[in-house]
Amino acid sequence: MSLEDRRSASVRAVLDTAPPPVVPAELCAEAMRRGGRALGWRRVVRRTMWCVLVVAALAFIVWASMARPWVEPPSRTTPPLTGW
Repeated sequence: MSLEDRRSASVRAVLDTAPPPVVPAELCAEAMRRGGRALGWRRVVRRTMWCVLVVAALAFIVWASMARPWVEPPSRTTPPLTGW
């Protein structure tokens, strides 16, 4: 007997001996309510994260346009005077 046959036989034995468990009638409604609440929270979190991302991108754009980090800052010392 192979491993798969032994597993199948043990599952059949368990199913034949024990009656199926009784599922409460309100279980489906409770699961639907909880699932809907979880989906609502996911939607709120997703929208919040998108808003944070957009605000961060706008803040970066404003900062970059004001600070201009790509431009070399002016020299703080004057070049030496030559030719006099």
